[in-house]
This record gives sequence, C-alpha cells and structure tokens, in this order.
Amino acid sequence: MNSMREGSVAAVVVSYNRKELLSHCLRKLTSQSRRPDRVFIVDNASTDGTAELLCDNDCLQRRGVQVIRLSENIGGAGGFGCGVEHAMRAGFDWMWLMDDDAAPHSDALEELLKVAKDPSNIYGSLAISGAETSWMMTLLGERKVTTHHVQEIPASAQVQMLPFLGFFIHRSLVEKIGLPDAGFFIAADDVEYCVRARQAGADIIVAGLSHIDHPKSRPYKIQFFGYTLTGLELPPWKRYYDTRNRLLIARRHFGLKLVTQTIPGSFVRLIAALLREPNKLRQLHAFCAGMFDGLLGIKGKRHTKWGIK
Repeated sequence: MNSMREGSVAAVVVSYNRKELLSHCLRKLTSQSRRPDRVFIVDNASTDGTAELLCDNDCLQRRGVQVIRLSENIGGAGGFGCGVEHAMRAGFDWMWLMDDDAAPHSDALEELLKVAKDPSNIYGSLAISGAETSWMMTLLGERKVTTHHVQEIPASAQVQMLPFLGFFIHRSLVEKIGLPDAGFFIAADDVEYCVRARQAGADIIVAGLSHIDHPKSRPYKIQFFGYTLTGLELPPWKRYYDTRNRLLIARRHFGLKLVTQTIPGSFVRLIAALLREPNKLRQLHAFCAGMFDGLLGIKGKRHTKWGIK
C-alpha cells in the first residue's frame, strides 16, 4: 500500500445515553465529502431510547451503518476496543474513532486523508470549539509549543497525544500494540494508547485542517515548586478514574516516575480540586478510592463499588 487513501476506512462511534448527540454525529458522518466505508456504532447498553433510535437496521445498513449493542456498559475504553475489533474482523484497514458528541465537519475525513500517509503512525482530526481547540494541544518540534488557538495548528504536526476523538489508526499498528485497554473504563485510555504506540515507534500526528466540533474541556493550571500541572473540573465519579488511571499508566510505563512525579502530582491536583470545586468530601473520597485502586493496579468499572456518584 503506497498511500493511505488506497485503504478502506471504518468510523467507530461509542455511545451511552446520548441519543440526540449520537443522531447528530451519525448525520455528520454519513454526509462526509469522503464518506467512511462503514460506520460502527457501539451502543454501550444505553437506557435512553438509543436502541429504538437505531432499530431500523435495514435503513442503517443502506447508509453503511452497523450497530453493535452491548449487554452492559463497558465504558469508552471497552467500547472503542470492541468497535476496533469488529472493524478489523470485517476487514477494514483504518479506524476513525470518536465519541457520540463529536460533530465532524463535512470535509473532516477528506482532509485527514491528505495528511495520513504512513500506516505505522497514528493520525487524528483536530477537535475544536469555535476558534479554540477543545483541549490544549502540545506541538512537538525543535521546542514544545502548547496552544489552544485553532489558527496556530498547522495542516500536519507531531503532537504529544491525541484523544479518541477523530483518532485514526491502521490495523497493522493495532495488531502490533493491541486494543485499547478496557480496564481503564473511561479517562486516559487514549493517553495510555498513545504511550504504547510511541513506545512501538509510532509518531502521533494531528491533521490541523480536519476539524471536529466538540465541547471545550475546562482545564486549569496549577503552579507547584516551579512545575506547571493541568487540573480538570470533574464530578467525583470522574475524579476517581482520572486519579486511578494516571497511576495505572505510570505503573505500566514510567517506572520510578510513579513515585517521583505521578503520586506527588496527584496530591497537588487533589488540593487544587478541594480549593476550587464543590462537594469537597465526595471529591476527597473519590481521590482516595482512585489512589487505592491505582496503586494496587485494580482496573474495571469501580466507582459504583466505592459508592461514588
């Protein structure tokens, strides 16, 4: 294969209880200037009428859509793993991953294909909210540049990581590094996957003209003894996974940095959360539970077992 455009493309969308957003995402995907060859929708055991929305299988199949209904919610991490596995079994070469709240611009896949050339790398669309990126982007080069301005992102740029929102990967790289880790459930599963890919020799490249509308995250900066950390406004149940999964990544990939960086950084983020956010006792409970499970390497859907809401 000399060019990525010679390969088939499957979009993989994971959804849970957001049928209106899913419907909008599906309309955007099926009206692309270069349409995906198939769209796999992974319904994570939704209870809001998503199944009824997707019940007309004949109509969906005519539009190149295949629904995978799961019997239980296995989180975004498990959902993406399931969708990628189905796409590979069906023989597709490339997978374009996104959540149900993604709204790809009509030329998003077309622009992505102009950049993606090497199956050994990971590529991705740029998530935007107006003139700003949905997340801070760290561009790599002679020096690192961190920006949230869309106009500062070039048509092709190597970056530190890409979220599972316009994430583009070839089957050969999946065969090399495996599926996303379902044990993460949600949060940082895409970070861990990018770390795994880089360790296997892949570059992570954003296609700056391939745009996907997505709500902007709400990060804040934490200054601590000369270091700058990024914190996030999160409900307690997401705080649990954010805390735990950072530790899981460090345990797996970063060795001693678990003790010298990740654990101290986690406590700094806790202090910032307790200063900034409501439900302080619930935030503290979620942090302690995440720290406990993360240090012990316990994965899976665990916030309900801890009684965290």
